[in-house]
Amino acid sequence: MAQTKRVSLLGATGSIGNSTLSLLKQRCDEMPDFKVVSLTAQKNVEALALAAIETKAEFVAIADDAKYSRLKELLHGSDTEVGAGEAGLNDAAARECDTLVSAITGAAALRPTLEGVKQGANIALANKESIVCAGKLFLEAARKFNSKILPVDSEHNAIFQVLDNEKRVEKLILTASGGPFRTTSLEEMKLATPEQAVAHPNWSMGAKISVDSASMMNKSLELIEAHYLFEMPQEKIDVLIHPQSIIHSLVSYDDGSVLAQLGMPDMCTPISYALSWPTRMPVPGVERLDLGKIGNLSFERPDLKKFKALEIARQALEMGSWGPNVFNAVNEIAVEAFLKKRIGFIDITSTTEKVLNRFASNEFGIMTDPVNFDDVFELDKQARRIAEEQIQA
Repeated sequence: MAQTKRVSLLGATGSIGNSTLSLLKQRCDEMPDFKVVSLTAQKNVEALALAAIETKAEFVAIADDAKYSRLKELLHGSDTEVGAGEAGLNDAAARECDTLVSAITGAAALRPTLEGVKQGANIALANKESIVCAGKLFLEAARKFNSKILPVDSEHNAIFQVLDNEKRVEKLILTASGGPFRTTSLEEMKLATPEQAVAHPNWSMGAKISVDSASMMNKSLELIEAHYLFEMPQEKIDVLIHPQSIIHSLVSYDDGSVLAQLGMPDMCTPISYALSWPTRMPVPGVERLDLGKIGNLSFERPDLKKFKALEIARQALEMGSWGPNVFNAVNEIAVEAFLKKRIGFIDITSTTEKVLNRFASNEFGIMTDPVNFDDVFELDKQARRIAEEQIQA
């Protein structure tokens, strides 16, 4: 009988979290090869409590301290321990487990994910910002503590599945759906509303990542993540628009072979691979790919005038490891401002570029790469403050 895997899930009530819970509950019902250790959520206390009861989680934590009493009340009489705030999130991640699923959105995931790294857990990483912000430091920590990083993003998971000889790679090709504005003019994009930006044609995602997909900031962050995760120079990483989202990424080798991972746009597939690695597990509920039914797959190069974020991301990489940190922090602040209708859609990219250039000009006296995680957190904090000032201006 296979050994039971102990799994912790950070961000249990988001889209990735819900898909992960669905898989875990299914496997726990059919075959007890997974045990849920800890779960966390930002504010959705009712959904978190329900998930804890359904999975018999050992520990849960709610990031919003104000929700702690309600969580305690909902779990009264159960064997589940309860925590709250940053300390609670870190405690949840530090609990002994085999696999930690990091599905918290944004740079806020870095501290608790590092706790999982320090205990040597496999990290099923759905949070690209941890690598974007901390880059080499994050991966050095993973090597130090013998923690395996297993990408959950469909694009990086696809590459992970078909990458067998890094030395022979000519190109990593990240595919992108093009989002809701693929055929929209730049002039029309200037008038885009938050409601239009979150209406992704293929994927069901949270508001922040949906807006990132619409601006191709998400693909830009993925480009940076691929650079670090696969130790690949950025000139060997391409982005190709593929509206059907069937081919999730490709690896081109120097013998002319191009290997691709295909599947229907359903996050349960990459999540299941990360959970079951180094083996695979059946996922009965995922729609099976029928190429005869689909008929055609199409591809196009991204319009860099409309989706300027891709070029800005490459510039950020050239600046050093501080560049991606600032790039991500400013984007997070700008997306929040857009969702609150304080700025326009294309202002997300322009704000990111302006603040990044201000840092590059050494206006703030920060031109050295972070040497430890305290530097990473401080740089992130400063970039957010300056981004807010830029938006107000």
